[in-house]
Amino acid sequence: MRQGPVLQAQSLSFSNSFSPRAARDDDLTVLRLIRSRRVGPATFHRLLAEHGSAAAALDALPRIAAEAGIEGYEICPAGVAHGELVAGARAGARLIRFDDPLYPALLATIPDAPPVLWLKGRTEALDRASIAVIGARNASSLGLRMARGLARGLAEAGLTVAAGLARGIDTAAHEASCEAGTLAVMAGGIDVIYPAENRALADRIRENGCLLTEQPPGVEPVARHFPARNRIVSGLSAGVVVIEAAHRSGSLITARCGAEQGREIMAVPGHPLDARAAGCNALIRDGATLVRNSDDVLAALAGAGGLAGLSCGKPEDADGPVRRKGRAGSEGQARRMAGESGSPDQAVVRDGPDQGGRANVTSDSGDIPPRAKSLRKPEGNDSDVVQGPSGMASSDADRSSDLRHRLLTLLGPSPSDEDSVIRDIGVSPAHLAPTILDLELEGRVIRLPGGRIALAT
Repeated sequence: MRQGPVLQAQSLSFSNSFSPRAARDDDLTVLRLIRSRRVGPATFHRLLAEHGSAAAALDALPRIAAEAGIEGYEICPAGVAHGELVAGARAGARLIRFDDPLYPALLATIPDAPPVLWLKGRTEALDRASIAVIGARNASSLGLRMARGLARGLAEAGLTVAAGLARGIDTAAHEASCEAGTLAVMAGGIDVIYPAENRALADRIRENGCLLTEQPPGVEPVARHFPARNRIVSGLSAGVVVIEAAHRSGSLITARCGAEQGREIMAVPGHPLDARAAGCNALIRDGATLVRNSDDVLAALAGAGGLAGLSCGKPEDADGPVRRKGRAGSEGQARRMAGESGSPDQAVVRDGPDQGGRANVTSDSGDIPPRAKSLRKPEGNDSDVVQGPSGMASSDADRSSDLRHRLLTLLGPSPSDEDSVIRDIGVSPAHLAPTILDLELEGRVIRLPGGRIALAT
């Protein structure tokens, strides 16, 4: 399902982007404008269009604020913007402005394109067409396998995989496409890797791909940053592929952003009884393209005219042509794709950094819905096992409980290969076998022919 043009950057005109007058502004002036209170990306571009340069917009801000009834308004001090430049340089990051030739052309077409991006890694990764591969943090074993295979296939086809460096599907997609180069869009500062266990992965990403963020260095990610991060993930990409998403999840916010930006929206179907598939199944019902592998993604993008020159072979497991639902061309359709019945919760960009250095993004919805928050693990440790001085579990009971939880999280109603589950958990078959047997005796897990296991339904 697609809304509007894909990869047609030249067909959209934004007087606020790549303006000859704005190009003369220096980094400090641009940063002072975007970091000033009540100036977000959309306001930044509108001010630039009205005043012709960041410097002129800065001069006009106090008067505009006074006319709006805001007393005592002060623009971002030069020292704060200079400190951000110093912190970025100290972190080894590069500042890319909206008028920089390196700025991603497709991202520049969205109305609230980030005026500045901090980047670490290889800028060449921005040159190739990209596709967003996103999904659940508490992904199933099947979902992780799908993410790896799909991301690997897209990378081999010459596409750059973009995701949000989150746990689960995002991590699997980054890992599978690291060698070819992948884009990781971060919710916090360029020097703040979240979740912490992905620090090694972030280092690998920088070798052939890059890390990106619109937030100042040193900013810790909070819930309101994630929807804004999601609009960048979709804005960078020709299309968005969702692999496992609950009915109300951050992945569906990305899908909604992509639909509003005119991107091709695709989803991998899942078992109707698996809550992690509810969002994807709803997307397909409401017009998203059903995909089963990377060939399906390439075919959908080629059919939308978004990837001219890329050949798309016939899917290996296809019994016939993929049926594509009608395109949703209304705002209400975009709401339904995000599982909303009322107005979609916008990622509203408002104030610049406050005195505590917080970022300038607010939202009515966090990246993680309330139900999913209860499933998140403490940062830096992906298990609930209490570690003793030797690094071992404090008791066999704790370790057994942890294995049960992780196993039940990875399994779903659809059968999974037992070897794949063991590999995803990262323990030996001998350690996991008793847990599987216990759950089987309890009636919570069933064994199926061919060495497969599934949750009992």
